[in-house]
Amino acid sequence: MFMFLQMEGKTGPTRRPMRVLVTGGSGLVGKAIEFVVREEKYESKGETWIFLSSKDADLTNAVETREIFKKHQPTHVIHLAAMVGGLFMHLRKNLDFWRKNLAINDNVLQTAHESDVVKVVSCLSTCIFPDVTPYPIDETMIHNGPPHDSNSGYAYAKRMVDVHNRACFQQHGRRYTAVIPTNIFGPYDNFNIEDAHVLPALIHKTYKAKRDGTSLEVWGSGKGLRQFIFSVDLARLIIWVLREYDEIEPIILSVGEEDEMTIKDVVDEIVKAFNFTGPVNYDTNKSDGQLKKTASNAKLRSYLPNFTFTPFHTAVKETCDWFAANYDTARK
Repeated sequence: MFMFLQMEGKTGPTRRPMRVLVTGGSGLVGKAIEFVVREEKYESKGETWIFLSSKDADLTNAVETREIFKKHQPTHVIHLAAMVGGLFMHLRKNLDFWRKNLAINDNVLQTAHESDVVKVVSCLSTCIFPDVTPYPIDETMIHNGPPHDSNSGYAYAKRMVDVHNRACFQQHGRRYTAVIPTNIFGPYDNFNIEDAHVLPALIHKTYKAKRDGTSLEVWGSGKGLRQFIFSVDLARLIIWVLREYDEIEPIILSVGEEDEMTIKDVVDEIVKAFNFTGPVNYDTNKSDGQLKKTASNAKLRSYLPNFTFTPFHTAVKETCDWFAANYDTARK
């Protein structure tokens, strides 16, 4: 669907095509959106897509944020920029996650409003949900209790995006919203073993174990349950939200509850993708983090009942192959 914005000009209504600014455009999801935009040839239809990286502007700085909006004059924003990391990084830097993400989100959302941006789609995470909650979690439960202690700084900062969006609609009529994906993975991820999310960290560990002829050491028991979404699938869904989803309330973007799997299941798929034949050891002295955070995708399915997700084994194999082919330049 090709979208035009109608503007009132001096000689009557005029139309101009979308100018979409993607913050965090060089990261995992930003790169996937860029891939989909090129695949669907959106730019050839007159749209403009601008993919920002941290080199373009420090979004914790209000002046730099306003300058980058003034430079590009977006009509729409997909807001992905954030300080992100895995469990063990959260345990070390909870305050940093709180302060940096709060500053980024406030600057982007306020500047978008001041710049008359029509729509902002921000990216949250299922870790924002309460630690103690009935399952499956859904979009109505975000503020029903404190998040898990292991990532409370990040979770509270991300929750404030929802608070900001609702207040901005109430006070200014802005239709800014947010998506809540489950665990994302794919090419261009951060594969740092110490600080990455579980799946890319395991990919890096398995690659090194095979290369060096050592055992694969997995942190935790492997019993934790997660739902995973391939970055390219998420990119297509975020673009749909930008174009079609008109609610202020966030929407969970995820595979179904039936596709939830243990970390051990993930390890087995990665081992298979790399054809790793060495021993696999689970270090149960390491934390498993939150053992379960099952999310419902019923709301998504009510809008898109026929959306097809990439099979997990296919997406894992593609990600492992990408990492092996781009080992020297991948973030790690």
